[in-house]
Amino acid sequence: MKKPVQLSKNVYLIDDYDLKMEERTGTYVLTEDRVTLIETSASPSIPFILEGLQTLRISSEDISYIIVTHIHLDHAGGAGLMLKHCPNTKVIVHPKGARHLAEPSRLIQGAKAVYGDKFTELFDPIVEIAEDRLIIKGEGDTLKISEKLTLEFLDTPGHANHHLSVFHPITKGVFTGDTAGIFYPQIYREGIEFYLPTTSPNQFNPEKMLQSMNKYKELGIERIYFGHYGMSENPGEAFRQVENWLDVFISEAERVFLNENQREKLVENITINLYNKICSHLKQQGLAEDHPIYELLYLDINVSSMGLADYLTKLNGGKH
Repeated sequence: MKKPVQLSKNVYLIDDYDLKMEERTGTYVLTEDRVTLIETSASPSIPFILEGLQTLRISSEDISYIIVTHIHLDHAGGAGLMLKHCPNTKVIVHPKGARHLAEPSRLIQGAKAVYGDKFTELFDPIVEIAEDRLIIKGEGDTLKISEKLTLEFLDTPGHANHHLSVFHPITKGVFTGDTAGIFYPQIYREGIEFYLPTTSPNQFNPEKMLQSMNKYKELGIERIYFGHYGMSENPGEAFRQVENWLDVFISEAERVFLNENQREKLVENITINLYNKICSHLKQQGLAEDHPIYELLYLDINVSSMGLADYLTKLNGGKH
């Protein structure tokens, strides 16, 4: 396991090895007076988080808060298990997400629909969180974690209706979860700066996503801390690419939707078409055809295609 990476003063990133992949999902550690984690990934990631904290010489007993940007299992699925190691910790969640952490049966059902027979391997166990350990935060709320730092919360739907973002005024950065898309540091190190929207089921809404990104722009941010994965100091380029690819995602999905009646084939064809477009783009940028990032890209695009299919089905009155 690699060591946590320091991104800025008192901000560290632990690789959660989500889905057994490096640089897929991360946990941010804010080493302020009241130590705060942002995201836990799923339960199989908890040993990696604990090891990362040990490397930083942070006791799990000293963690004050865990913030989950939203309740999808790759961001919050491990929060209940993590609390077993953190007796003094409260979990901060969006108002629309709290009840699902306290009673996670619908979360489990939704993840099984997406991941099928891989669910147990990827996500078990999902541990419910007692209501007295949950703190609800919404638009405009704050959290003081040191004399110098008060975090600010934003309601940022688009990827999910239960989505918070967290503004870090000292670094002028925002922890955007999935609302501002995905960053791929694996190819950034090779000179290719690349971002994609994430449109996973089942609350994806492109209009809300664009409105939420406009909130980030209005803050004049200088950094984006992505749920997947790592930090970008070029938010303008991230927004531009995510908005451009969002147009491509919608138009391609609409084209397939008009010509395919069966849901399984609809998702498959959207996935193939988008994957081919993205691979072609990256190869034009000089990325090798055998680069391991293509495996991760296919996974991301497949899940996004499920959300696109859901969105278009709802838009058409449930008919398809």
